[in-house]
Amino acid sequence: MHIWVDADACPKVVRDILFRAAIRTQTPLTMVANHALPLPNSPLIKQVQVPKGFDVADDEIVSRIAPGELLITADIPLAAEALAKGAVVLSPRGERFNTGTIKAKLTMRDFMDTLRASGIHTGGPDTLSAADRQTFANQLDQLLR
Repeated sequence: MHIWVDADACPKVVRDILFRAAIRTQTPLTMVANHALPLPNSPLIKQVQVPKGFDVADDEIVSRIAPGELLITADIPLAAEALAKGAVVLSPRGERFNTGTIKAKLTMRDFMDTLRASGIHTGGPDTLSAADRQTFANQLDQLLR
């Protein structure tokens, strides 16, 4: 298995969990971002730095990810594309996306975008909690076993 991370929006605490898990399980991990990230000194952990621009990192991930590989992202459209390629997708909150629920998530995302575009304040996601971090770590461990 290979772990791909949509790293531009990935919380630092989640990146740290990923680094430890990759080293512990000897699983290759690639961070994809449009800026340089501090990485641990490990041959298993690499970064692909892409130019700044709309969906550039997402497009890079979709072009490289293979069936059975793991993607970490909160980006619903990216998750849908990775699922369509046969990848396993996990959010930084530990939610595992699947083909049965991704269409509903895309519909809700589009609806919320429409509300925001019309001037309605919808708020953002809650702050990543300790419970979210634990859920993520537990799900990641299950997937890496």
